[in-house]
Amino acid sequence: MYELKVITSFCAAHQLKNFRGACENLHGHNWKIEVCVVSDTLNEAGIVVDFGVLKKYVNAIVGSLDHKYLNNLDPFKNQNPSSENIARYMAEQLAIELNSPTLKVTRVTAWESESVCATYYP
Repeated sequence: MYELKVITSFCAAHQLKNFRGACENLHGHNWKIEVCVVSDTLNEAGIVVDFGVLKKYVNAIVGSLDHKYLNNLDPFKNQNPSSENIARYMAEQLAIELNSPTLKVTRVTAWESESVCATYYP
């Protein structure tokens, strides 16, 4: 089994409704996002997938979140834009574009600081 990982980041503001704590107030983070995909086969070039292709899809999603107030975005209108939900949203969107019989998105981790993160395993 082969695992590829790409790491990127974005800056955005959010607030967690019904949280009953400081994070219920408007605040921002510099999120770091880690995306992992796996395959048990290599293509004719001897790779799982071109890193450039993988980064293109990741960057498209990150670009839609960067420097935004996440609570106003459609994916988070009915749920808090928590690190958990950001990781899940990204994994689900990437799966639409990347999953195939030989390639699977296996996890997305959203770091909201250097010491705390949430990982979603589809």
